[in-house]
Amino acid sequence: MLIPGAWQGAWSWWPVAKRLRAQGHRAVPLTLPGLHHGDDPAGHRLRDAVDYIVSEVHRLGCDNVCLIAHSWGGYPATGAAHLLADAVRKVIYFNAHVPVGGAGLADENPPHIRELMLRLIDESPDGAIAPMPGYVEQKLMQGVSSPLQRLVAELQTPHPGRYFLDAPDVGEAELGVVSAYVAGDSDRALPRPAAEYAGRLGVRPTVVPGTHNCILTHPDEAAAAILAT
Repeated sequence: MLIPGAWQGAWSWWPVAKRLRAQGHRAVPLTLPGLHHGDDPAGHRLRDAVDYIVSEVHRLGCDNVCLIAHSWGGYPATGAAHLLADAVRKVIYFNAHVPVGGAGLADENPPHIRELMLRLIDESPDGAIAPMPGYVEQKLMQGVSSPLQRLVAELQTPHPGRYFLDAPDVGEAELGVVSAYVAGDSDRALPRPAAEYAGRLGVRPTVVPGTHNCILTHPDEAAAAILAT
C-alpha cells in the first residue's frame, strides 16, 4: 500500500505502482482524506489519515501488507502500522519522515521553519498550507525540467494543517515491525539527513538517484529499491 507525501495524492505513486504490478505485486496507491482534488482540507486531523489507511486495508481484505510511505506519509503510515498489528509485515520509508512519539512534523523542523508553518496555517481560511510552486522547484524537484515541475505543482492540493501539527501516538521505535529506509541521493526537502531517519529504524538507508520526488522521475530505480528491501 503506497502512501503519498504532503500536497500529493495517489497520482504521485502511479509510475512506481505500475512497475510493482508488473512484477506480480498488488500495489494500491492511496489519496488520503482532504487531498482529493476538490476536497475541503479544513478540519482533518492526523488520526483521520491513519484511520483511512486502516479502513482501506480492511476493506480490501489485505494481510501480509507492506506500507510504503513517501515524505510526510511516514506519519500516518506509522500510526496505521501500530493499529494493524499482525496485518503489516513491513514499513518502507521512502524519502520519508520517521516519527518520534509525541512530536508532529512541524516539531521536527528548525524553529524558523516551524514558525513559518504555524503562520501559514493560522493565516489560511481553511487551516491548510497551499501548494508552493517555488518549493517544488527548489526543494522537491530541483534540477528537474521546468514543465515537469509545473505539472507537479498543478497537481498538488492544499495540505490540511493539522496533518503537519498533530503528533502520532507512537513512534516507529515502538512498533516492532520490520522497517527499511530508501533515500534519494539529491533530496533537499527533509529537515534531517536520511541516515538519521534510518538510524531511528536501526537500519542503513538504501540510496537511489534523484530528488525528494524521485518516485516520479526515477520510477524504475525506486521500484527496484522497494523490491530489494
